[in-house]
Amino acid sequence: MTTQKENKIHILGVGGTFMSGIALLAKESGYVLKGSDMNLYPPMSTQLAQKQIPFCEGYRPEDIDPDTQRIIVGNVISRGNPAMEYILANKLPYISGPQWLAENILKNRWVIAISGTHGKTTTTSMVAWILEYAGLEPGFLIGGIPENFGVSARLGKSPFFVIEADEYDTAFFDKRAKFMHYQPRTLIMNNLEFDHADIYKDLEIIQMQFHHLVRTIPNNGLIIHHDQDENLKQVLKKGCWTPCVSFGSTTSPWQACLIKEDGSCFEVIHEGKTLGTVNWALLGKHNVDNALAAISAAHHAGVAPEKAIAALASFKNVKRRLEIKGEVKGITLYDDFAHHPTAIKTTLAGLRAKIGKARIVTVLEFGSYTMRSGVHKDHIQQALVDADLIICKQPPSANWSVAEAIKNCPQPHQVFNEVDTMVKTLASELRSGDHVVMMSNSGFDGIHLKLLKALEG
Repeated sequence: MTTQKENKIHILGVGGTFMSGIALLAKESGYVLKGSDMNLYPPMSTQLAQKQIPFCEGYRPEDIDPDTQRIIVGNVISRGNPAMEYILANKLPYISGPQWLAENILKNRWVIAISGTHGKTTTTSMVAWILEYAGLEPGFLIGGIPENFGVSARLGKSPFFVIEADEYDTAFFDKRAKFMHYQPRTLIMNNLEFDHADIYKDLEIIQMQFHHLVRTIPNNGLIIHHDQDENLKQVLKKGCWTPCVSFGSTTSPWQACLIKEDGSCFEVIHEGKTLGTVNWALLGKHNVDNALAAISAAHHAGVAPEKAIAALASFKNVKRRLEIKGEVKGITLYDDFAHHPTAIKTTLAGLRAKIGKARIVTVLEFGSYTMRSGVHKDHIQQALVDADLIICKQPPSANWSVAEAIKNCPQPHQVFNEVDTMVKTLASELRSGDHVVMMSNSGFDGIHLKLLKALEG
């Protein structure tokens, strides 16, 4: 355990989902720390405050204490950032978040890494909870706050460390994918599609990043992958030196048989044998697949599948994953992190299977760079097929039109330039029985609270 005299650190970009977790792990390890960031918003800003981790708004050089011994730099930081320019000019010691994690936390741990375009946060939370339920007290770092734990990261007390393994680049000075630092023994690859258009020009380059990750898995490890994902199959064809097991198809060792169409109840089948039934609070076929991957990873770590099935009955999802924010006058409001057409479509399909013919009102902000830049604009209409009313926010400074992209949607649809007008319109149009899903991977200008207040008024 590091003492206060040994190390004092400052974290740039401390409000991010990953870097906030780094802050928790550093504090639990005994470091003295504070951070800097811009535009912090819940749930990570709330987590930092609850854990009494001080942070400064903005990136002022004077906020870095003179006796700081190392600066951990998040991948949101780029050249031109005033704090970073000060660090470089004065030759202060700095390191990326993933490298700091690898050197200080992951050494001598059995790392279970969860990768893929969709479902990483939820599946990571499932694996951590299964191990916790089995009494293994794992460490973890999750890109969200799982309700079962109430924090996004902790050291844990066992050899196991469960981590959400993101393919986004490490830092402005280290362009490797973040997951290249983790050296997992157990790897889940849930799915693979094109994303992160700000750093990858095409899917093939992302597949190469996953191939590099596969190269790091030892031959006494395990790679767990979705059997129906052709993009992942192409990754594995590039070379694999590790045992593999698949899930998600009728020929996979790990299968599920839906008892309820909405995915809230299903049987788990392993190598032709039915092991038990999962009854849980989650929805959607995509979450059933996530569960199969999680059960398989826990099995590799020594947890009996029957124990994992029992654990999932008490699993609570991550904040901002179809999270109910309130119910007013019979109108249910949800906050959801989905920001890719596939994630939007599967989330809405799961809700549709649950609520039947009730009206789904989808309120969408294009928060990620990939969505703001219009990379997936031709897929938006199909992603919204289960919505009954579509409300979108036009990304500021975008060189494409959301209205044009959704003009052929058969459902009623409207596009707005700012949130307050959206809220005013929604408050007048919503009616009892509606399910309002607000989808964004940013703060969405506080629309959730604004709409709640408007409806209550």
